[in-house]
Amino acid sequence: MTCGSDEHTVHRRLFLQGSLAASAASVASFNGLFSIPALAEETKRQGKRCILLWLCGAPSQFEMWDPKPGTATGGPFGAIQTNLPGVQISSLMPKCATMMDKLAVIRSMSTKPSEHFQGIDALTRGDGPRPPFTRPILGSVIAKQLGQLDSPVPQFVLLDPCPEGNEFKAFKAGNWAGWLGAEYGPVRAGGDYGIPNIEKLDSITDADHADREALRRFFSKKYELDQKSNAAASHNAAFERVQGLMSCAPLFDMDSLPEDDRQRYGGGAFAQHALQARHLIENGSTFVMVANGMPWDNHVYQHEMHQMLVPELDNVLYQLVNDLEERGMLDDTLVIAMGEFGRTPWMNEARGRDHYPNAWSLAMAGGGIRGGVVHGATDPLGFEVVEGKVDNRNLFATIFTALGVDPHDEYDLPGLPTFHRVEEDAAPILEVLA
Repeated sequence: MTCGSDEHTVHRRLFLQGSLAASAASVASFNGLFSIPALAEETKRQGKRCILLWLCGAPSQFEMWDPKPGTATGGPFGAIQTNLPGVQISSLMPKCATMMDKLAVIRSMSTKPSEHFQGIDALTRGDGPRPPFTRPILGSVIAKQLGQLDSPVPQFVLLDPCPEGNEFKAFKAGNWAGWLGAEYGPVRAGGDYGIPNIEKLDSITDADHADREALRRFFSKKYELDQKSNAAASHNAAFERVQGLMSCAPLFDMDSLPEDDRQRYGGGAFAQHALQARHLIENGSTFVMVANGMPWDNHVYQHEMHQMLVPELDNVLYQLVNDLEERGMLDDTLVIAMGEFGRTPWMNEARGRDHYPNAWSLAMAGGGIRGGVVHGATDPLGFEVVEGKVDNRNLFATIFTALGVDPHDEYDLPGLPTFHRVEEDAAPILEVLA
């Protein structure tokens, strides 16, 4: 309460305006972002981070990491030698072939869901649904365990060229964070590479904006405490996040990045979002998921589509891994490239490959992962896993272990059965861990 004098009003406004200015100063544009040395060093020390290149729709293992050249199932593309003696990958990936010593490839994934919704759930959350518990998506768990919730830089970002949801609505806004709460859900950007509707109206002064936010914070916090409302807490967390986004909007300005970098990554949305992911990670984000609509779901003209898609991924992985290494960030940044399952060894009548969870592949690099490893094997035609079979639980145990998170820790859910980050004590894939 104040006496109503102008002096009190001015002092309150100056205080709030100073607070907003301090926040904005800490997250200026890229060529000065975290320009305060102590803040920059703290960001570098904050620990492990993760970039997930989500190949939505499910790519073919035959045209990527597990080629079967000269066989009935192998398709028209050959295999090329990598810089690992005796290890070959698809001829569509010449750049990755030169850095296989930095990658860990798992050729023995075998999972259950064969449809997109269920597959995406299992491979982004680590397990299928177990009502009434909603398992949080991987990025939400990592943001909670490793992120800095009070940072204005969003800790979990989803970059998607179709931010409104793709044709299958696989990434339509939903309960991403599960029981963890909305504050651990993703900040979603895409399309034009920016975040819409976060700029202050020119008609509102900085002081008025600060006053309004202070009043909103007071009443909404009072309601949250009086009603003991989790929904209100999530609502308030969302408002706090918007405040942070307004101050770090330059992070999402692709025009601020060097043109040479943009050219190296390529002009497609997926490539540009991968560059943006690197930019976000090196400036304070903890988990960035780069999705790409649904282009890998090639039930029609499989080979023609993969002939366009795989080289782009090859270049993106090559640029991203090497950039992180050059910046001294690869040891602390886990990079994952995967979809929700693989593709069939046989072709359908439309010259496409259909969904196939029985035997498929993915790749990882960086933080906590040993490079130069190929885990598992499939039979000569790629129908079944014959060595080192692993599933989504083993994969998530591996990811959590690589990032320094206990994979078998229990979630604290009063009144509900016991749930773990990874169920059934599933073991990590030790061969690929550093």
